[in-house]
Amino acid sequence: MTPAAAYSLRRRLLAWLLASTAVIGSAAMIDTWDEAVDTANEVSDRVLAGSALAIAERVIVSENGSLEVDIPYVALEMLTSAAQDRVFYRVDGPPGTFITGYQNLPSIPRREGQAAAFENATFRGEPIRVAALARSASTGINSVPFIVTVAETTIARQQLTRTILIRSALRLLFMIAGAAVIVWVAVTLSLRPLYRFSEAIAERSPDDLHPIGERVPNEVQGLVDTVNSFMVRLEGALEALRHFTGNASHQLRTPLAIIRTQLALAGRSSELDEAKEAARKADEAVADAERILAQLLLMAKIDAATRSASMQRIDLTALAQGATADHVPLAAEAGIDLGFEGEDEVAVSAEPLLIGELLKNLIGNALLYAGNGAEVTVRVTKDGGIAVLEVEDDGPGIPPERRASVLKRFERGDRTDKSGTGLGLPIVEEIVRLHGATLTLVDGREGGGLKVEIRLPIAG
Repeated sequence: MTPAAAYSLRRRLLAWLLASTAVIGSAAMIDTWDEAVDTANEVSDRVLAGSALAIAERVIVSENGSLEVDIPYVALEMLTSAAQDRVFYRVDGPPGTFITGYQNLPSIPRREGQAAAFENATFRGEPIRVAALARSASTGINSVPFIVTVAETTIARQQLTRTILIRSALRLLFMIAGAAVIVWVAVTLSLRPLYRFSEAIAERSPDDLHPIGERVPNEVQGLVDTVNSFMVRLEGALEALRHFTGNASHQLRTPLAIIRTQLALAGRSSELDEAKEAARKADEAVADAERILAQLLLMAKIDAATRSASMQRIDLTALAQGATADHVPLAAEAGIDLGFEGEDEVAVSAEPLLIGELLKNLIGNALLYAGNGAEVTVRVTKDGGIAVLEVEDDGPGIPPERRASVLKRFERGDRTDKSGTGLGLPIVEEIVRLHGATLTLVDGREGGGLKVEIRLPIAG
């Protein structure tokens, strides 16, 4: 499987920051543009309205009743700017009467008393801003209405708008650049605990698997806990491997030595019978090695199951009855009467394969040590909320003072002439411990033989 390409957390955070600020900045610039236009119009419109008012105050009624106006050029000077805007004006009397100014200048219909009105328009091919103000001149007897219209080109307004927008954009870019620098530095400082965590792992020897105690931020504490948990499991697996290797090398040394010796004897033998006998003993040693290896592998399997057992609801009665039936031929060959006693169904929560191995070892042990003519009984009963599994024989049994030692690996009973591996009962004890059950060795019926009793909780 191809490993995923590495990426920089710092660059990814920076990219997200720049992308998000670009979107937010674009929205902010659109809003700033609207505000800049409104600000430029508000400032310039006040000047336009002031100019129109200054002209309106110079409108008078002549002796013949017509309107006259003396344009105060200072009013038009108010509108001059560095942008070289052009200024236009127009004064209209009663409806249909033009007094002075630019006759083609667009005007805005107004009524006396209304505030100045503003509107964008076009004059002589140029965009302009128009202000109109309605007033009246008094003759002493009546009033003559008039409208003053003042307009200017929009060069200065556009320049003011662009200035506001550019300055806002520069401030925004400065803030984005500053935020990027802050994020870069902050992420670098924040990642230092991870660098120390990485260095702590890199500096360790391969055999050092104790948990890492580096102080890290809460956001990555879960990662450290996961690594520590993995190291604990790895240490357990390596310990099981070392244990298996040590046991295998210790227990297989004797069968291998016997095999080599017997093969050497067979090679030097001049008689066919002697060679066959040596080959037979070598074959028995191979069979012993196979049994030892199978038991060692089972112990390793139990060690692994201890770390990840999958419990299921099983019928202990059916499982024990099946295991008993499988051993009937072996019991017949050994001259042992093997039987089963049990209730209809006793359900327990257990790992089926391991319970099967437990039964196989218990029955096999009983057949190996009970002796010819013995009786072996496999029994499943209930005791309240407890399932009781028993394997009982009437053979020589195990003295009470040795019952604790036979649960240790590679310890055998007194019948050393039997080809046991010393792993049968230890395997049973390991499986019992894995299931939270109890194992006891007691005397059989009438004080003779041995009864192995295992008690497991009945599944709800």
